[in-house]
Amino acid sequence: MFDDAVIRCFLEKQGQLFPEPVAETPQEAEEFLEDCMAVVADSLEEVLEYFEEVGVDLEGAEGEEVLENDEVFEVGDGRYLIVEG
Repeated sequence: MFDDAVIRCFLEKQGQLFPEPVAETPQEAEEFLEDCMAVVADSLEEVLEYFEEVGVDLEGAEGEEVLENDEVFEVGDGRYLIVEG
């Protein structure tokens, strides 16, 4: 479900959401992402849709502001990984 780019992104940036590493290997990262039901969004619009679906109040927030949430990791290829801590 999670490709190498997503797993690498999470391993490199997990410190933005967690005070200590929750995974040290790609396998641990993939298992963690599966366990917490992380989501990969293909665009900013999908990130916004995800937050609306889970009931996060985005009123007044601009699209780019949503990307500043600690739960949103920019994969680097136009996709975003959403991990709820």
